[in-house]
Amino acid sequence: MYNTSFVKKILLAVIAVFLYSCDKDFNALGDGLIGDDHFGLEATKYDVVAFNQEVTPVQSNNLATNALGIYDNPVFGTTTANFVTQLGLVSYSPTIGESPVIESVTLSVPYFSHVKSTNADGSSVYELDSIYGDKNGKIKLSIYESGVQMRNSYFNNGSQLPQFYYTDQNADFSGLKKGNRLNDAGVLENDEFFFDAKETVTTTVDADKKETVTRTGPEMHLTLNKAFFQDKILNAAASKLSSEDLFQEYFRGLYFNVERSGSNPSNMALINFSAGKITIKYKAKTASTTDDVNATEDKTILLNFKSGVTGGVASTANFLEDVRKPDYEAAITTSVNKTEGDERLYLKGGQGAVSVIRPFNQTDVISYDTKGDVVSGANGVPDQLDEIRNNVATKNWKINEANLVFYIDADKMNGAEEPRRVYLYDLTNNLPLLDYYSDGSSNTLDPGASKSVFGGLITLGADKKGKSYKIRITDHVRNLVKDATAKNVDLGLVVSQSIGITASNVLKLKNETISQVPRASVMNPLGTILYGAKDSALVPEDKRLRLEVYYTKPN
Repeated sequence: MYNTSFVKKILLAVIAVFLYSCDKDFNALGDGLIGDDHFGLEATKYDVVAFNQEVTPVQSNNLATNALGIYDNPVFGTTTANFVTQLGLVSYSPTIGESPVIESVTLSVPYFSHVKSTNADGSSVYELDSIYGDKNGKIKLSIYESGVQMRNSYFNNGSQLPQFYYTDQNADFSGLKKGNRLNDAGVLENDEFFFDAKETVTTTVDADKKETVTRTGPEMHLTLNKAFFQDKILNAAASKLSSEDLFQEYFRGLYFNVERSGSNPSNMALINFSAGKITIKYKAKTASTTDDVNATEDKTILLNFKSGVTGGVASTANFLEDVRKPDYEAAITTSVNKTEGDERLYLKGGQGAVSVIRPFNQTDVISYDTKGDVVSGANGVPDQLDEIRNNVATKNWKINEANLVFYIDADKMNGAEEPRRVYLYDLTNNLPLLDYYSDGSSNTLDPGASKSVFGGLITLGADKKGKSYKIRITDHVRNLVKDATAKNVDLGLVVSQSIGITASNVLKLKNETISQVPRASVMNPLGTILYGAKDSALVPEDKRLRLEVYYTKPN
């Protein structure tokens, strides 16, 4: 029994030594980095460089949502958004029938909305989402047959390249629109069009004269010209309707053009046009199964708006024309100071502006001795990244959390509508940061609030106005500290319409700093003004942009 106890003790000792050894190896691999909560520790703040960069005309085909209307932003200026889409038949080679006579043509596109309340009769009261500007604004809306056949690709010096369409191409499509305005019903559907929040009620009557009432959410609901679709669809040669390729060449889509509606205030909406459709109802003679040679039957043909989401097909495009306010124009077009940065950072979606953030400007590799001091005679001066690496490697400091906090200049914004979220990304490679990937948080009720740990969501003050945006870059900084070969990339900051969309759209004219911008930024019409990182009397010390790093330090 003594021997057994002794053997057990020896085994326990061996296991303890083994586990201790494994733990040491694990800590070495982790490089002394710990969790993400700073537990009230005081932040060490490091200077950064941040400057404005203009977004020149940018690729705008195949966006998930598209803007339509005119938005008068009191800070940034006026944006006019026009739109073009291809159409497709739900079923090709349709059997039209004999002597078809059109009865109605209806265009419908659902709006983004939510239910505010439901009445006793089952009807609902809705509120529209993604409406910018005067909620009661009106626009002059004109829908035309498009004269441009949108291509998927083109050849250049023997190479086949994808075809892009850009935010500045409205004149190309406007100049080639065909015929007269197709939405030629009441004035509220064209010259004084408005985004109506009322639910859509449809009543149908079956063969037994029984009525069925269908209620759906608010939508764009327009009556289109019957004569045009009688000729274009019902009287078309069968070959034109036989396949998608032939149909796209024959009917090149719809062009949506907006203008001001007299002296009325205007507004803009973000719309999921890919859910749009055109319903053609008509009568045609029945097949010869009855003695009545004049008998007719009710028939329907559906056309869908082509999706701007799936595949590489260039089937939609958004055209954005800006008239900028002088301060905004000057801020993003003057010469860039990449050493000191700018006092204010202007972010604007669409064909707007991005901010370039440089947390570390590393110029030299510095040598340290075993005590963590700079080796005598070493070239250069240690920069902030060198200092952090040294503190972790030789002083056993542990990085707990690293953040960039961007403070809103409330005086400059002057009550203007603020974007709900900003997005920080690897601008050098046009990719998300490590912190984006490592954040698995989601919000099924409010997808726009997902990845809340990574951050970028607006923080409101007591006055319910925007105060700041905080973004976590802990993993990004840790990676730079652990891996001396990791490239210290430029970071880009933009407004975001959807945190789940990380793809980028290319600029028409690239420059030395940016060649692409996140697609989610192109989709957002809003903007904000943030305090920069420049050491200036015009930037309050407590709102100056800095990198905040929280450490755990050994006693």
